[in-house]
Amino acid sequence: MSKENNRKKLINWLGLMGVIQLISYTVAIVFSPTAFPGYDWKSMAASDLSAMDAPSRMLWDQLSAFYAVGSIVCTTCVSIYVSDKKLSTKLFRLGVYLFTIMNWISQVGYTMFPLSDSGKDIAGFQEIMHMVITAAVVLLSIISLVLLIITGCKKKELRGIGFWAVVALVTMFAGAIGSFAVPPEYFGIFERFSTFSAVGFNAVLGIYLFNCFKNIAKSEK
Repeated sequence: MSKENNRKKLINWLGLMGVIQLISYTVAIVFSPTAFPGYDWKSMAASDLSAMDAPSRMLWDQLSAFYAVGSIVCTTCVSIYVSDKKLSTKLFRLGVYLFTIMNWISQVGYTMFPLSDSGKDIAGFQEIMHMVITAAVVLLSIISLVLLIITGCKKKELRGIGFWAVVALVTMFAGAIGSFAVPPEYFGIFERFSTFSAVGFNAVLGIYLFNCFKNIAKSEK
């Protein structure tokens, strides 16, 4: 690969937003409960921290600011990069595109329809739409990760991304299954497995983008 191809451009540096959004989300998860008296992270969902009536809403918005922006910037830049470079197979690129769409739906949807009553039953239109967005996010996450796993099995240069896609998918399912299987007082622990799976995979894609998808790009030569 030539020196020109090895040189990082702005779009590659924006891949670092994937790491930044992971840090921002982690900080918000850890410190937002300090502004929510009585919040029990082991039994309550992470989304309760950003509910409209949650006392921690303002602190959550402040601490997660880079998460909200970073996930969109990172995945969008990844999609643009793999599309422009025509990296690997169409199936691989489709997996990346669907994961990016999932992030857009997540950020826009949850902003439009946050939980209106933290820690309470799902009853009103706002809460129902929040659950609809959640269903769309989960479905797109599963489809996109499965596609990336398939391409990772077929193409040697994609095994790294395929491996991390497996980790993300297993973590997501572990969180979903665990949330229903464990007693209510431990719901929050397993729910965080699901939320961190996508955020973590965003960071993985961001690191690949920052490194110019070197192994994949080399295989195209």
